[in-house]
Amino acid sequence: MAGSKKHLGRYVDPRTDFGWKFYFGREDNKILLIEFLNSLFHGEKIISDLRYKPVEHDGDYEEMRRVVFDLHCIGSDGEVFIIEMQQLFQEFFKDRAVYYTSRLINKQLARGKKGSDYYLPEVYFIGILEFDMDRNGSSGISRVTERPYFYDVALCDKLTKEIFYDKLGYKMISLPLFNKQSEELKTVMDQWLYLLKHLSTMDRLPTFLDKRIFGLIFEIGEIGKLTEEELMSYEASLKHKRDAESVFNSAKKSGEALGHAKGLAEGKAQGLAEGERKKALETAKAFKEMGLPIADIAKGTGLSVKEVENL
Repeated sequence: MAGSKKHLGRYVDPRTDFGWKFYFGREDNKILLIEFLNSLFHGEKIISDLRYKPVEHDGDYEEMRRVVFDLHCIGSDGEVFIIEMQQLFQEFFKDRAVYYTSRLINKQLARGKKGSDYYLPEVYFIGILEFDMDRNGSSGISRVTERPYFYDVALCDKLTKEIFYDKLGYKMISLPLFNKQSEELKTVMDQWLYLLKHLSTMDRLPTFLDKRIFGLIFEIGEIGKLTEEELMSYEASLKHKRDAESVFNSAKKSGEALGHAKGLAEGKAQGLAEGERKKALETAKAFKEMGLPIADIAKGTGLSVKEVENL
């Protein structure tokens, strides 16, 4: 057991399913999620408290897809937060983000309610992504901005650039595009993103991170403090993450090769499309053989639950 812990490093990696919920999904540690969200909003709004809500939501009709959020919270002012950690590239991730928020917005008005009262709470989607959303997982800079890793999206007037509706927002972080060194960290959000990327390789709380904010993470995150059951869950989560990345990368290379061959024979556009679908199916099949949940496989590959079940 000691050797296993040494191999895992000193601190739980927050970029695993276990680690993400371990740090941010527990009532005892909700101050961590509050501080993290406040760093993203940076004074745009101040979150003073959160309540954790159910993460599984069935559709109103049988044919509607069931959705499962990573985290779902309600702020003290009634605002709604969906927080997602997405490890693998998903072609239609933006669609999923909009779909998730629309499902929660739809739940706000009771069915059959009459009248003209359409008041809605604020709804925000927070996405922490381990890929470049606009470059098929590459780490190249694709947006002309000082912070290419940060997407801060709202409904606005395209002509005046003014906010049209300020109660729906999407804040996305592409971690591969965040490459700041310790001496370049200027904001609390910078510190959070640096921590998310590097915590699993650290052996102590560095002096350049605010001890008041990050001290609790280093206090609770030591692998040596995990119970035996927690350690087993973490090791399984870490293995799934590494296996999934390996399978995805292999499938991506196979898909690219197939797409190239098809492109030569039938036209590049059609070949790449078929290669992408074959890649998704191969990845999903491998995940299914590994025993990953069907819903998670569909979420990670962009396929429907039915397609995954039929593999």
